[in-house]
Amino acid sequence: MAKLVYGLNQSLDGYVDHLAFKPSLALFRHFIEQVRGLTGIVYGRRMYEIMRYWDEDQADWEAHEHDFAAAWRSKPKWVVSRSWKSASVTPGRSATLGPNATLVEDDIEAAINRLKAELVGEIDVAGTELAGSLTNLGLIDEYRLYLHPVVLGRGKPFFTGPRPPLRLVASDRITEDVIRLTYVPA
Repeated sequence: MAKLVYGLNQSLDGYVDHLAFKPSLALFRHFIEQVRGLTGIVYGRRMYEIMRYWDEDQADWEAHEHDFAAAWRSKPKWVVSRSWKSASVTPGRSATLGPNATLVEDDIEAAINRLKAELVGEIDVAGTELAGSLTNLGLIDEYRLYLHPVVLGRGKPFFTGPRPPLRLVASDRITEDVIRLTYVPA
């Protein structure tokens, strides 16, 4: 049975912003290894559109960026969206899914339960609103908060709804200034 894990970079005041947390090389390497070990990734539509950046190599990428892209491309992805139809077009972007991606349009709870029952390993959850929905359904098995020593004062919160009762199971220093806190539902 697969485990559903929600983890993101977060400011000390609880916000996530992919533009505010440019990872150090050490943290980037940590995420490369994490992605290599995943069984797959469940995305909300907006986060998936951001991550599509990794679908095509860029001329100015360094070796670690190529490594991340290769790991990311190799993983199955499930994109959850009630409004995005596979034949629709988002302004400025094609709505076609990239390689290894499947659109999940209906009955998210049943689809996630099926993935968890049929697969083994870790399935990552990416997207704050999706994670909030999956939290409300009781489907997330683990939360990983990568705390950065910054205060943003604004943005999307890591938890989009009421905070679930959690129990701390691990704290790890990932880099010189980033700590990962791992929680499970209490």
